[in-house]
Amino acid sequence: MAEATADDISAKKTTQAAMAYFHEEMSDGGDIAPLHLGELDLTTDELILDEVDLHIQANLEDELVKEALQTGVDLRQYSKQVESELERIEQASIKDYIKESQNIALLHQQISACDSILERMEEMLSGFQSDLSSISSEIHTLQQQSLSMNVRLKNRQAVHSNLSQLVDELLVPGAMISTILNSAVTEQEFVEQLHELNNKINLAKELSFRETLACSDIQDIVDRLKIKAVSKIGEFILLKINSFKKPMTNYQIPQNTLLKYRFFYQFLLANERTVAKDVRDNYVDTLSKMYFSYFKSYSGRLLKVQYEDVADKDDLMGVEDTAKKGFFSKPSLKSRNTIFTLGQRGAILSPPELEGPILVPHTAQRGDSRYPYETLFRSQHYALLDNCCREYLFLCDFFMVTGNSALDLFNNIMGKTLSMFLKSMSAYVADCYDGIAVFLCIHIILRFRAIATKRNIPALDKYWEAVLELLWPRFELILEMNIHSIRNTDPQKLGVLDTRPHYITRRYAEFSSAVVSINQTFPNERTDALLAQLQVEVENFVLKMAAEFPSRREQLIFLINNYDMMLSVLMERAADDSKEVEGFQQLLLARTQEFIEELLSPPFGGMIAFVKEAEALTEKGQLDCLKNDEARVCQLVRGFSTSWKQSVEAMSQDVMRSFTNFKNGTGIIQGALTQLIQYYHGFHKVLSQPAFRSLPVRSELINLHHLMVEVKKHKPNF
Repeated sequence: MAEATADDISAKKTTQAAMAYFHEEMSDGGDIAPLHLGELDLTTDELILDEVDLHIQANLEDELVKEALQTGVDLRQYSKQVESELERIEQASIKDYIKESQNIALLHQQISACDSILERMEEMLSGFQSDLSSISSEIHTLQQQSLSMNVRLKNRQAVHSNLSQLVDELLVPGAMISTILNSAVTEQEFVEQLHELNNKINLAKELSFRETLACSDIQDIVDRLKIKAVSKIGEFILLKINSFKKPMTNYQIPQNTLLKYRFFYQFLLANERTVAKDVRDNYVDTLSKMYFSYFKSYSGRLLKVQYEDVADKDDLMGVEDTAKKGFFSKPSLKSRNTIFTLGQRGAILSPPELEGPILVPHTAQRGDSRYPYETLFRSQHYALLDNCCREYLFLCDFFMVTGNSALDLFNNIMGKTLSMFLKSMSAYVADCYDGIAVFLCIHIILRFRAIATKRNIPALDKYWEAVLELLWPRFELILEMNIHSIRNTDPQKLGVLDTRPHYITRRYAEFSSAVVSINQTFPNERTDALLAQLQVEVENFVLKMAAEFPSRREQLIFLINNYDMMLSVLMERAADDSKEVEGFQQLLLARTQEFIEELLSPPFGGMIAFVKEAEALTEKGQLDCLKNDEARVCQLVRGFSTSWKQSVEAMSQDVMRSFTNFKNGTGIIQGALTQLIQYYHGFHKVLSQPAFRSLPVRSELINLHHLMVEVKKHKPNF
């Protein structure tokens, strides 16, 4: 009821306000009084026409106002009705308030009770706040005290730690004294106590610099223990070094023992340098003599199993086989060609043999085995490489040296042995004429140098260079001597002429293929240049030898046989794209083409000449000049038809007799038959020209396809 009344009151108040507004503005006649603009103050904020219009418009839009205006109600009467309604509602509202007065009084009492309770809670919380404030100050005080105690504790712990460590380090236990004095140096306990003693010696030195008084309490006993330890260690190391001097001793065993106790030398070096120097000098002197004696004996025994037959200054490519048959002349090699042939000698550069076991001379002597020089050279230098690598690593590890210091120490030990090697090698090289042996030795050294580099052993670098400086000039000299020997060869002194491959060209082919195949791994420009020069001299020699034959046909057979032989030997070992192979391929192809023309000339020369003449005239447009040669054409057609099979058979047999390489002979026959078919095809084309088209003899021409089938039957089977 109260809510409905409130809505009615709001609506009626709005209507009353509207009626009052209109009532004030009405005139006595009932019309709205006109608004005089002159009576308005347009400059004030209170009366602004826009606001008045908006206010009037808003009231006019009210539903009650619209209803009153539409029904024509008297506004004064309606206003009084509204006022009486408001008074009635007001009286009803007062009665409601009086009716609820007890509840309101009860609510007031409850609010007052709550206020008193909250007041007591406030007093209680204030007490708690004051108590917490006092507790916080006490906690802060305790915290400061704790921090202070923690700092004092840390300081005391630090002092205790340093003092206890210093006392422990200064203290020389009885176990150390007993072990150093009584135990053998090889016992593990002695080694451990030696480490502890070394630490105490270093500590005593450090404390003496700081002028620590406690150091004087232990200095005497530490010095005595050091002297005793140095004495026992020095005696042990010298005893091991002296064991190297015993015959048939495997020196790696005492070296491994010394490496196991490498700390002994470190102790000597740190505490008694004089004794350490004596130990080092004794080791250098003993090992230097041992290596020198071993390698001198081993090298001497190796030379006893070398081949007895060695090349000398007369064993050159250009020397004829009959040159050394004088009564007082030195016996020649059983086969001079073995000097220029690689054969199985090149296998020594393969990894299995290059790094294989070294030769045992007395075993080889019992088996009556003999070896070429490069095999002995490989065995000797592989033993040197293996021993030097071990020795260098031992020196760096045991004597704790690196860089130039390690190289100097190594040279003090191995220098005498390396000098002996160079001296003996220099004597051998000065009288060596076996070019392949020298070249193999060069490549053995190159490969051993690569192995040493891979192992990170620089100790032999200078030795490798010295050996190569001996071998390279000698190899170049041997090559130059062979070049001169071929250049100065007189073909007339080489015996009976023969179209088969000459032994000098075979020597060159074997030697050149050997050097080229070996040189592929480590190419050398100087070697390539000398080989090119040697090839030029051999080509000139072959031409000089060919010139001794009376006929061009024999010259071509000799040239083809020699070129083919040299090419075959080279291709077995050298790469297909090498300069030597390419050069002889071109020479062989040119001479083969020339020989094919020479081979076809006797049986088919007339036809070939006619075809060439006719083709030349055809190009000039003068083929009519041959119209009067009908008799010649008939003779050529009939002659070919009757004799070509016999001629082809004769050519095949001739080629079989002339060429030693059946494969090469087969190629020549095939080339000749192919060239013959091409010429006969050209003969067909010439006779099909208008000038010869009407000749009756054209019917006697052999069908080209039939000729090709018949020719294949005559293909030799080598």
